Order: sequence, then structure tokens, then C-alpha cells
Amino acid sequence: ALPGHLLRGLLPLLTVFRLERAEGAARRAGLSTQPIWRKLWDDVMKTRPPNSETITCWRKKFLETFFSNVLHGVLDVSSDWRLNDHHFSPLLHSSPHVSQLTLCNMLQGAVELTAEHNQKVLENLAGSLRILKFQHLLSSDQSIRRSLVLLLHRLIHHGSVSQVSMYSWPVPDTVLLVLILSMSAGFWRSGNALVYHSSPCSLCREEDKAQSQESAQEQAERGRYDEREWSDGENQKGSPRAPEEADAEVNGYGADARLNSVLSRPRSPPLQNQVCEEASSEVPCDDTSIQGGSSPRCISDQLSCHPVLRKTRRRLKSAVGKKRRCLRRSRGPYADPEDLYDFVFTVAREDNSGLLDKDSATEGENAENWSTSSPGSLCTGHAGCKKRGGSAGIFSLKAAHRFRSVSTLELFSIPLTGETCRTLSNLLSSWVSLENLVLSYNGLGADIFCILSGLRALSRHSDCHLRVVRVSDVFSHMPCMELVRCILSAFPQLHTLSVSFDLKNQLEGNRPEGNPSCSEVEIPESCLEQLEIRFPREPLHTAFLLPVLKASKSLQQLSLDSATLPCSQELGLLLEVLKECNPNLKKLSFHDVNLAEHQKEVLLLLQDPVLQEITFSFCRLFESSTTEFLSEIINTVKRNSSLKSLKLPGNRLGNHRLVALADIFSEDSSSSLCQLDVSSNCIKPDGLLEFTKKLEGHIQQRGGQIQFTHLRLFQNWLDQDAETAQEALRRLKAVCSVVNDSWDSSQAFADYISVM
Repeated sequence: ALPGHLLRGLLPLLTVFRLERAEGAARRAGLSTQPIWRKLWDDVMKTRPPNSETITCWRKKFLETFFSNVLHGVLDVSSDWRLNDHHFSPLLHSSPHVSQLTLCNMLQGAVELTAEHNQKVLENLAGSLRILKFQHLLSSDQSIRRSLVLLLHRLIHHGSVSQVSMYSWPVPDTVLLVLILSMSAGFWRSGNALVYHSSPCSLCREEDKAQSQESAQEQAERGRYDEREWSDGENQKGSPRAPEEADAEVNGYGADARLNSVLSRPRSPPLQNQVCEEASSEVPCDDTSIQGGSSPRCISDQLSCHPVLRKTRRRLKSAVGKKRRCLRRSRGPYADPEDLYDFVFTVAREDNSGLLDKDSATEGENAENWSTSSPGSLCTGHAGCKKRGGSAGIFSLKAAHRFRSVSTLELFSIPLTGETCRTLSNLLSSWVSLENLVLSYNGLGADIFCILSGLRALSRHSDCHLRVVRVSDVFSHMPCMELVRCILSAFPQLHTLSVSFDLKNQLEGNRPEGNPSCSEVEIPESCLEQLEIRFPREPLHTAFLLPVLKASKSLQQLSLDSATLPCSQELGLLLEVLKECNPNLKKLSFHDVNLAEHQKEVLLLLQDPVLQEITFSFCRLFESSTTEFLSEIINTVKRNSSLKSLKLPGNRLGNHRLVALADIFSEDSSSSLCQLDVSSNCIKPDGLLEFTKKLEGHIQQRGGQIQFTHLRLFQNWLDQDAETAQEALRRLKAVCSVVNDSWDSSQAFADYISVM
């Protein structure tokens, strides 16, 4: 209750613990603590955070980074008096502010967080954490993996984590990788494998108890229903039934229909907690369907409670018995439920037909090939799968329950073997909560077809939520446009699709048998809003791209990278289709596409009345042009009132062309250009200063009315005259926001010469 002026003077003198507790009082007094938290960052972290200009809350940024640094032992709380408070528990008090967390190396952070004294910290993270990242992981022993299991179960299955990302794992531990992938997808086995401090998961016990109560109530209601039905049957004994009903009963259709009506339940929302069934009875419910359905024991109980369903019990009972026998055989030497390998490396050699969903089964796929393919997919024996043999890396879903799963999965620079790809394909086939999938530099090779198989199976689920797919790698095993068409034909509901490859595989034409060319697949009308394609120096054949554009009426962003134009007409055809079929296109980007001989098409794009952002990056625009071409570009942009952003990095503008671009903002201009990117354009300090003076003159002529707000100057030769560059930057920053870097042009030139 201190007066505002006293509180203002007191806040900088508080420890982190006291400052955090005073946050509410400061807000009520109309005081901002942001400057204090920013100073804390500078004093304690002693680094400049990336993208600092976008940070909106320094309190959250500081406490989140503080939590991570303390967890990994890189920050000593005794190093600053503001951190050294006996009331302050670093992990406990900062954990509610942590929305993303990175675990690395030997997963020491996982071990620390699952320690008994940090149980409250883990509970806080379960409510606050949204993004969980793994980076530079190393092989770990079983005790560390057990800690990871507890952590993932609490943060994903019973928490709020919606994104799992993994980075830079050159030689991944297969057990650890499959463990993270499967638990991210919501799969894990119940029973003794899930323990917290030598006791079963309390949240699973609570849900199991609630489910048992609900089941008891349902059975009581069914019992009352059975009594009424028996009574009705006695009263109507001897009365004939309708012929149709009798025929249906004889053929078994009536019983099946009643079975479906009793057993069918609406699927839970993808991101809500699934029921965590515990093995609390003598006969455990170990066999759970891929969608988290009822166990054989539960089905048996339901059948015994309903007289009409008893006729089908014998059929189901034999099938269930077969599944249980297969499960017992498949466990083999891994009978100990405490062993993590029991789940990850259960060899799926027996009949896995029970794992097939209804949609997959009706497609006619052969369950015998499931060990080398995903359920309901086309990955049933191409060369990439067969030559490795066996399925030792694929876990059995029969021993797993379905919990809550994440909606975003990202894998960056993690090599995936054939077995891991098949495991991922199996998981993807039913991962209905997945909204964003990023596979970057995973060395997929021919196994890209295995991943596509899982995605096709996923697309058959009516409640599939996948909206963003990004695939990038060094070598392409199929043409980029073929992969685009393949994904888009299966997922017309995608909003973003990005396909990027560095180099073309020389064996690209040798496709696995049984995987027909996707270039022949008809593309349905799609919801695609953003399409990014990086060609591995492939020709841009519009015959394959145009059908994609015609089917994407909602397209707003298109990026084409590293494509070659086989003839001058190709770009013209592309522009015609964009104008006719993509009226909502707002952003168009060309990177590393030689446009030196396409000046007419460049000018047509710059005068487009719909486009708001155009990028010509390293497109050699002025390689063979005259001064007239530059004048035409300037005059075209001056007349275009819809263009907001023009990006011209890497086009060798030089000083004189940069100075000329200032005329875009002249007094007679109707341009609404806000952002200009002239990075990597051999601009020197004197040229930048002349551009600044000319821009100031135009602004003065227009009475200060100008919409220009951002100028990007990365990787130019501004270090050649530091004093002149500083003066130019100082004057520019009075006009707009300038983003540049301290680039060493001499070193860059030496690097360029060394690789020539």
C-alpha cells in the first residue's frame, strides 16, 4: 500500500523474489517493471537475447531463461545479490513462467525435474510449458530414460505441452528417439512402467477410478435395461417377429448393429487427456486399439451384460484370445514390465491385424506386411524397407494405451534409419491431433515413401488436424513437384506446404515398386495458403506446377527457390496462371532464379495491383540490364499503391543504383512502400550516405508524410569507412528503422576467393 512515488524508488532495490511479489502492487499503481527486468537481464545474463526487439515481456523472458540456466547448472544464484534470497527457490518460483524448455546432452535436466524434491516444480511446468525441445542428445542409460519417461508422461500426457522439437543429433540413440516419438504421439504402456517415486501415476489412478465409477454406473443401467427387456420378452412370448428382423438375426447383422450401438463412443478431442487405464485387475487390459478404444476384458464385460450381444461373444472371444496369445509370445524375454525395452523393442512379428483401423481395413491392405509398413499405407515392401529386414525397431502398439498427444512435431538434422522411419510412419498413421509436421535434413532417401504411407493413412481419418507440412533434405529421392502433388492430393486441407532439397539424387528415377508416380494423381481443390518449393537445380516445368496453382484458389504466399527456367515462355505462363487462378496471392518470392533475361516479367510483377510483398533474392536482375531498366523499375513502383514490401538482396545494386532507388519516395510518387531490403548489394558507406541525403530531401518536399518504416542492410561493405557509415546510419534511424550487422567484408571476400 505504498504511495506510487515511494514504490517507484523501491522496486529497483528489491530481490527477484520480492520484485515478483510486488508485481501486482506496481500494476495497480500504474508502474511498469519492464525496465527493471531488462536491467536484470543485462546484469545477470550478460548477453543480448536474439530478436530482442520482439520481446514484449522482459519479466517472462528473464524468469524463463533463468529457470533453464539454473536447471543446467550454468548460472550461480550467489553471483548476484538480487538472486540470493533465502525465501527464493529458483526452480520453484520461476517455473510458472516457463513456456518453452530445452533439454540437452545427457538429459540431466530430466533427472533433476523428476527428483522427488522437485515434484511441485514439475506440476507447475505441466500447466505452463507449451514447447519442449531436445538438442545435442547423447546416449543414456536406463535410469535416465526412466526419468525421461516420467517427465514426458507428466508434461505431455497429463500436461500442456503441444510441441516437441529435436535438433542436431548426428548419431541418434534409437531407443531414446523412438521413446520420445512414441510418447509424443500419445502412446505408452500402462502398469508398472509408469511410476512416480515408486508409486503409480496418481493422475492415472484418479482417471482410472473415475472410469471405474462410470463403468459401474453404466453396468447398473444395463442391468436395469436387461430386466425390462426380459420382462417385455416374457409378456410378448410367442408373438411373431417381423421377417426382416428375423433374417437379420439369423445372418448376424442385427447383433452386429446392436454391438456397434453399444460399443461406439465419440472420439475425445485430440488434445484432451485420454483415459489412462491401469492394470488394476488380475487380467490386465493390455490390448488397446490404436484409437484408444476398449480393452478385450471391457468388451467381454459389455457383451455379458447385454442378452442380444451374447450371440457375438464367441466370435469376439476367440479373436481376443488370439491377440492375447500373440501378445504373450511377442513379449518373449521382455517379461519384466519395468524394462523400457519391453515397449520400444517388442518385435511385431505376429498378426497385427487388430491394429488396423476401419478405414485402413476397407482399403484392403494386407496386415501381414504391417511389420514393414504403416497401417493402411502403401509402404508394403519397397526396396528401402525390405533390404533392412525384420522389424526390431518397431514397437508393438498392442501393449500401449493412448494418452494425450502433441500437435507439433519437428525433427531437425536427425538421421532417420529405415526402422525409425517405419516406426514414425506407424505413429503418423493415427496421429489425428498432429497439426504441424517438420522433417528437416533427416537423410530420408527412399524412406520418404514410408513417411508418405503413414501420412496417407492419417489422411483417411475424418478428424485429422494436419495443416502444416515442411520437408527438407540434402538429396531429393523424387522430383519436388511430384512430392508436392503427392502430399497435396492426400491433404487438400493443408494450409502450408514447404518442400526443399539441396541436390538432386542421380538415382531419382528408380522409384520403389508399388509406389506409382504422384505426378499422375489428380489434385482436388485445396485450402493451401502458403506454398514454398526449393528445387535442387531442377527445371521449373510449369506443366507440373500449374495444376497445383489452379487447385489452390486460396493461395496467399508462393516462394520458388533455386529453379532454372528452361525457356523464356515458362515464367510468362506462370504469371498468367497466378493472375487468373490465385486472386488472393499477396506475397511472391523468387530466390536464386536467374531473371536477367526476364525484364518484361519482372516489370509485370511490380505493377501487379494485388501483390503486397515481392522478393527478388539473388536473381541477377541487373546482370545484363541498362539504366533504362532501373528507371522503369522505379517508375513502376512509384505508381503501385498496393506494394508494401520490396526485397532485392544479392542483386549487385551498388552505390549508384541504391541512390536512384530513393526516387521511389519522391514528391510525385503514389507508392505505399514500407519496407526495402538491399542486403548483400555491395553498398559502401559513401553510397549509403548519399542515399540518406536524397531520402531526407524527398521527405522534406512531402512535408514529412512518408510510409517508409524499415530498411535492411545486412552484409554490405559498411566497414570500409566506419565514420561515414555511422553518420549515414544515425541520419537514417531518424527516418526509419534500420537493421544491419557488423559484417567483415574483407574476410567474406577472402572466403569467396578461397572457394573459387
